[in-house]
Amino acid sequence: MSKISNEEVLNYHKQGKTCIYMTKPCESQHELSLAYTPGVAIPCLEIAKDENLSFEYTNRANLVAVISDGTAVLGLGDIGPLASKPVMEGKAVLFKKFANVD
Repeated sequence: MSKISNEEVLNYHKQGKTCIYMTKPCESQHELSLAYTPGVAIPCLEIAKDENLSFEYTNRANLVAVISDGTAVLGLGDIGPLASKPVMEGKAVLFKKFANVD
């Protein structure tokens, strides 16, 4: 493996390694009304009646959270929550790349 410079690593991590993207169009006022208010109330009320519908009307079935308080990060120890964020993003990248989990 070739040597990796600190500059290369820091440039790679600039602005983070992950993002959120929309799966539905959201260009018009009509589409915004479907995505948010007033339309969003309808799936909310359906899920309130049957929580299992959250798998159908949200991304719950394919979503995980990678969370740390930063007290025990890899071999870095207690570096705090903000300093641990690049590691958490890296884990999220692995989930997305190898399992297609958001």
